[in-house]
Amino acid sequence: MTENQSTFLAKSEVKANDLDHKRKLSFNIQKYKDTVVKGKQQFADLELARKKAKNIKWKAIENLDKYLVEFEQKFTARGGKVIWAENAKQALDAVLNICKEKNAKQVVKSKSMVTEEIHLNDFLEKYNIESVETDLGEYIQQLDGEAPYHIVTPAMHKSKEDVAKLFHEKLGTAPNLSPAEITKVARKNLRQKYITAEVGITGGNFIIADIGAVAVSENEGNARLTTSLPKTHIAIVGIEKVLPSVNDLQIIWPLLATYGTGQNVTVYNTLFTGARRPDETDGPEEMYVILLDNGRTNLLLREVRESMYCIRCGSCLNACPVYKNIGGHAYGATYSGPIGSVITPHLNDFKDYKHLSYASSLCGNCTEVCPLKINIHEMLLENRNIAVRENMNGFAENSAWKFWKIAMLNRRLLNSAGAGMKNGVVNKLFKDSWGLHRSSIQFSGKSFNQLWKERNKTSSPR
Repeated sequence: MTENQSTFLAKSEVKANDLDHKRKLSFNIQKYKDTVVKGKQQFADLELARKKAKNIKWKAIENLDKYLVEFEQKFTARGGKVIWAENAKQALDAVLNICKEKNAKQVVKSKSMVTEEIHLNDFLEKYNIESVETDLGEYIQQLDGEAPYHIVTPAMHKSKEDVAKLFHEKLGTAPNLSPAEITKVARKNLRQKYITAEVGITGGNFIIADIGAVAVSENEGNARLTTSLPKTHIAIVGIEKVLPSVNDLQIIWPLLATYGTGQNVTVYNTLFTGARRPDETDGPEEMYVILLDNGRTNLLLREVRESMYCIRCGSCLNACPVYKNIGGHAYGATYSGPIGSVITPHLNDFKDYKHLSYASSLCGNCTEVCPLKINIHEMLLENRNIAVRENMNGFAENSAWKFWKIAMLNRRLLNSAGAGMKNGVVNKLFKDSWGLHRSSIQFSGKSFNQLWKERNKTSSPR
């Protein structure tokens, strides 16, 4: 068992038995579900929209090299600068070099999972560069010293009382602030940061190839301030975020909004095509786009390449019974929930994170709620298959499954084992997993095979 796996099991056990945590998570997810039902009503034919969106991403990923080069050509033609980063180190070094060139001591950052993936804040701190989160949820998490809990809702596990207490402890505010008052405090604290920061950093929801643009969706306006006031804008975007055409957004944007937050469309949707032009009154003097691989091409080489269609709406997390019991932090990875369990082993060392693919009931609800119909639960099985094929499961586990297979394929062997033997073997093997919080398993005194024979003997001929 790897260290990551043992940590995951320990955290999962704690959270699965934390009733207060589960209550807060259940409350917030239910609010999400209620709004998504309303959001879906904007589509005349939702299933058709989902199919079209999947086809768009299929086209993009199958021609990834072509569209990324097209984006670079269009973006650089307007004076933008593109940096290709094969891994996290190259991306971090690129950001650091830009910050040093601009003598930056402070950066403001809008919500971005890819910057969490490369641990940008911790990296900049080592060089005495303050990185300030400007999204309210991310700001809350940064104050608390925690990583984001959810792909879309970073502080989903916190109640308004938790946030008020945190602000009281960290900022000296009153201990019982309302959500509106909390927002005002955050806004006041962040306003000056936008003005004094030399660099603004964002992620990117999509890369638009045919016009050479980075698309950013948000609800608070903080990304627009992050990109408008600092003199330099850096967008760090995973290479899988590419879309062939700006026309694709008319389907993708509403789907992202509906499945992400239940909205018809997010409040602010912006296309960044480069730095401020001579006839424009605001915007950065320079804009950089860092195209990050960091293991994403591993997904292309495997049977899980469909996972690159993901638009990071977070709907699979909200539907997953495992996530709803253990929460986001238990996964020990940037991307949690079903889609995180698919991609994380490929973005990191597969053996260290293969256990995440077993943290699933395989109920298929993740696939059902995905706006792009990504076959998530089948890819979790594929990850398990990869682990077996590449001998990552260890001698004991492999031997156990071999014996299980032999027994299940041999009717005589199954019949020879009575209920007592089955009870003893199974309850002993699984006493530290299944049996830890459950009563022991009791097999029937007669097997199905025996019951079938007895029934046939007593049944009258027809």
